[in-house]
Amino acid sequence: MSATLAPIKSKEDLLTGMEWNSGQLQDFYRLASDVKAHPDKYRKSLAGKVLVLIFEKPSLRTRVTFEVGIANLGGSSIFLDHTFSRLNAREPIRDIAKNLERWVQGIVARVFEQEALDELARNARIPVINALSDRFHPCQVLADYFTLEEHFGGLRGLKLAYVGDGNNMCHSLLSIGARVGAHVRVATPAGYEPDEIVVAEARRVARETHGKIEILRSPEEAVAGVQAVYTDVWASMGQENEAAAREKAFTGYQVNEKLFALAAPDAVFLHCLPAHRGLEVTESVIDSPRSIIYDQAENRLHVQKAILHVLLA
Repeated sequence: MSATLAPIKSKEDLLTGMEWNSGQLQDFYRLASDVKAHPDKYRKSLAGKVLVLIFEKPSLRTRVTFEVGIANLGGSSIFLDHTFSRLNAREPIRDIAKNLERWVQGIVARVFEQEALDELARNARIPVINALSDRFHPCQVLADYFTLEEHFGGLRGLKLAYVGDGNNMCHSLLSIGARVGAHVRVATPAGYEPDEIVVAEARRVARETHGKIEILRSPEEAVAGVQAVYTDVWASMGQENEAAAREKAFTGYQVNEKLFALAAPDAVFLHCLPAHRGLEVTESVIDSPRSIIYDQAENRLHVQKAILHVLLA
């Protein structure tokens, strides 16, 4: 009997968050809202499908919400722990991808380097989802803007200030913020600005959506009058040896009561977590009634279920 491969359908990935345009994001948020409000409608979206979760970095929110979300949609998952050995330590990433595509229907990968994620996607004929890389964190930021839309009723023209390192979180807040028509201000110390290519792409999109992108030096200027204030750790996973230098460089960039008071009276505070209380944010801000960090965390589940439905159902 001759062996033949089943026809390969075209696939979609979520690698950066820039895959969807403004209109598609609006449709996506309507879907995410419906997934959240009517979970039973989607409990068979992934029936009979298996996803593999590859994690080079530790995780609480990302791993739990993906595993719960896959189960809620009727699918199952396999966790591959690469926190003690990098993804390509035993064999090339290309070979890993080509093996996995024969067994499972999707890959969720949390990696140190975006290049590893891109190589998985190039070589796997199944959807690949970025669960965090050094360049982008689209699942987190899709949930963040969804949370802000719930809170304020819309995103177009919403003013958000990000204070801190121009890291993967900053890149995704800029890229997706431009697509939803938000006004995003970023304040970083010299030498820690977001990537110029990411900024240029966000500004291009913002011109089409009537959003606005500003890269500033002053945290006070960034926060003045905004509806949302966002920060992240100053030293991300893998940058622990830079922690002391970064703490010195980011003096004056802490989100404290004095800085937060410059925002709009109805402003909210966001953080992707985990947080270093007393460093990038004070306890009085992160634990205040205006902090929506746990709403963000909850919405990771609903938004990721919507992502899985879009890419795999």
